[in-house]
Amino acid sequence: MSALRLRQGNGTGAALPGLRGRSFSFGHFVLPRWLRRPVRVIGRLGEGDLVAPPYSASILSAVLIGSSLLYGGYLGGHLDAFVQGVTARTGFAVDQIKVAGNRETSEIDVLDKLELDGWTSLIGFDADAARKRIETLPWVEAAAVRKVYPHELQVQIDERKPFAILQQGSTLSVIEKSGRVIAPYAGGREAQLPLIIGDGAPQTAPGLLARLGQYPELTAKVKGYIRVGDRRWDLRFENGITVKLPEEGEDQAIADLARMDSDDGLLTRDILAVDMRIGDRIAIQLSPDADKARQAMLKQKPFKRRSGANT
Repeated sequence: MSALRLRQGNGTGAALPGLRGRSFSFGHFVLPRWLRRPVRVIGRLGEGDLVAPPYSASILSAVLIGSSLLYGGYLGGHLDAFVQGVTARTGFAVDQIKVAGNRETSEIDVLDKLELDGWTSLIGFDADAARKRIETLPWVEAAAVRKVYPHELQVQIDERKPFAILQQGSTLSVIEKSGRVIAPYAGGREAQLPLIIGDGAPQTAPGLLARLGQYPELTAKVKGYIRVGDRRWDLRFENGITVKLPEEGEDQAIADLARMDSDDGLLTRDILAVDMRIGDRIAIQLSPDADKARQAMLKQKPFKRRSGANT
């Protein structure tokens, strides 16, 4: 609008004067302000007032070729590989890896999930994607991957906490307290975990083990915890004795069992089972040898005559 008003004020339609006598107006067309400086530079080059620096043509050609290569790599999906290769060869190649927090997770498995090669650059390395891959490992609950420039990766792992060994048929699995399967049982440190069997066992075992934990001497002798009909528990001891706990009154039954074992050595006797399912009494099943010995002892007892009997 200002240019239009100036022309109207002049009334001649002549070109407006530009810097150093150059005109930025051609008839009814006025050159925008943001184009005037480039036009002025081009005009000076044409008149010989401005001399291009040495090798400017070579530099411009190199810039053009480089930008074309970058653009072509971007379109072809090779830009990341190009950046990785260049930065790795300029001192940013990953050559130190520190893994912490892993007990059950092998460092080899962690390195495999990092997906490194000999020329992986720390600059282009996707730490978040690597973290997600590591968290797919069975024992890993959470992971953190940190880049430490110029060439180090630090991996921190939080592992799942094993609670018990779950037997399903012939399959043994290590599970968490929630019942979630962590990994197949492979021995080692997990051999000390309690063995639980039966439908509903993973869900109800935490409560049972918490109650039995009040009697550590008793718990130390238990080999397995068997859930029967998802209603009650059988305790299988290391010496082969089975204790059948009741469906109701489980706490009292456990307390009575611990007392009888402590006072009378119940679980050290030659018996097969202790049935505590009947509330007002306890049934004990003797082993075959113990039963034979008992029968023989009963037969050897002298017969007592009743008073008043005829001779």
